[in-house]
Amino acid sequence: MSVQRHPSRRRVLGGGVALGAAAFGGGILSGASGAEAAEAAEAAEAADVARDGAFVPAVVVGTGYGAAVTALRLAEAGERVLMLEMGRWWDRPGADGRVFCGMLDPDRRSSWFRTRTAAPLGSFLWLDVVDRNIEPYAGVLDRVDFGSMAVYAGRGVGGGSLVNGGMAVAPRRDYLQRVLPRVDAAEMYRRYFPRARAMLRVNGIDRTWFEGTEWYRYSRVAREQAARAGLRSVFLDNVYDFRHMRREADGTAPRSALAGELIYGNNHGRMSLDKTYLAAALRTGRVTIAPLHRAKSLRRRRAGGYVLTVERSDETGRRTAVKEIGCRRLFLGAGSLGTTELLLRARETGALPDLGPEIGRGWGPNGNVMAARANHGTDPTGCHQSTVPALGLDDWDDPRHPVFAEVTPVPAGTETWISLYIAITRNPERGTFVYDRATDRMGLRWTRDQNRPAVDAARSFFDRVNRANRTDYRYDLFGPRAKAFADDFTYHPLGGCVLGRATDSYGRIPGHPGLYVTDGSLVPGSLGVNPFLTITALAERNIERIVRQDVLPASGR
Repeated sequence: MSVQRHPSRRRVLGGGVALGAAAFGGGILSGASGAEAAEAAEAAEAADVARDGAFVPAVVVGTGYGAAVTALRLAEAGERVLMLEMGRWWDRPGADGRVFCGMLDPDRRSSWFRTRTAAPLGSFLWLDVVDRNIEPYAGVLDRVDFGSMAVYAGRGVGGGSLVNGGMAVAPRRDYLQRVLPRVDAAEMYRRYFPRARAMLRVNGIDRTWFEGTEWYRYSRVAREQAARAGLRSVFLDNVYDFRHMRREADGTAPRSALAGELIYGNNHGRMSLDKTYLAAALRTGRVTIAPLHRAKSLRRRRAGGYVLTVERSDETGRRTAVKEIGCRRLFLGAGSLGTTELLLRARETGALPDLGPEIGRGWGPNGNVMAARANHGTDPTGCHQSTVPALGLDDWDDPRHPVFAEVTPVPAGTETWISLYIAITRNPERGTFVYDRATDRMGLRWTRDQNRPAVDAARSFFDRVNRANRTDYRYDLFGPRAKAFADDFTYHPLGGCVLGRATDSYGRIPGHPGLYVTDGSLVPGSLGVNPFLTITALAERNIERIVRQDVLPASGR
């Protein structure tokens, strides 16, 4: 595979892109033919699609995994689709020639309207040397704080695919069936997981290269120490192109994973959604993407369908327009937080007062706990570390404290002797989202006590590793207070509009024809692994049924 380059706004991703600049100051993307005259026509049409008072057959809110799947499959069925994305399109390099900044040199591109970065590792030796003061900007990574819990989310065309670790892991079949009892697990593994893997370009690391390269010494050290404790290690497939990574190491391709890039975006190598599902959706010529457009509220349309109130902003956060856009069908793919907030606001303000009581319930952080261990001087983890995880420790069969732990890097550029992990535990606790009309904000009912099952599981797991290796925890990495476990944030927010409770078995909102949910809010709080592959496969399953039963009969096709 050749080096990935970010497409210009005048090209289709994998084909052609037209820009509706005249009406909206740039940023409206639509499929185009590639010829200059056709591009100009498409640009005008794209601007018209997202104008105030416009009506489109289908609106998809968000551009993350479920949203991208939905837009592509609707377009393939002949529907015209408008996608609304609150973040920017990440296709323009900054003054340094890079689209994204690195983790060790964050600037305003790193964070969503913050004055200081908020990295998961908050300190080193209790010193505040990790985060940086920055200019507020529409950056790529957001941290939404809810008191006892914070949620990391990607902002931009491609959503979480721009900032996650890319680990494409399917959950245990029995656990998937337990979490989503209305879903045929056998069908998911036979049909929809393979389809999602192919579209996302999932690939695995070359095992021989892994065993010899300096870039994964930290993973091999963690594997050896886990083996001493009787724990099993597994290789993790990824959407980062491992062939590109090998060329990075050889010096024949620009570095990204080997240059400290990940949570603030990868400039090369990562197969994010703008290169996969969204590229395919744009190639149909039936999909328009409107970045920096935030869906604020929704209501019923008198003639049928729905009306969205949408705020358009620029990259500095200045609101430039407020519009109303109508549609026949509305697909909510704004993630666990965004989708739930839209529905809660509609219910509590009376716009859709008959939305059910299950909206807002069943939320969980996927049992996320971060931990770090201090290794002996004889176990160096390496000055050079790939930021793309390739190894996990699987103890999900433990009857009392099941844990799936990913071995993650500490790409400091110097030796740290630190082994760092993200543990995914089976925490049965669930939170509830609530809407405050006075502040027009959504809150989360989640207490520190609800984290206890996750911390207990992580402690049991890593205590075993420490005992077997005569090591201890690092207490200095998660803020100014001594702390062995970081359980107050999550990368994997799940739930809020649970499948089969808040929706039917395919994401339809009962009593609201044409209103659908198509993202991680459908999953009740826990999957046992990184969720994006499951969210993608579930969206493939759901939209296939919706197209067959709802879309095609209505269109006469």
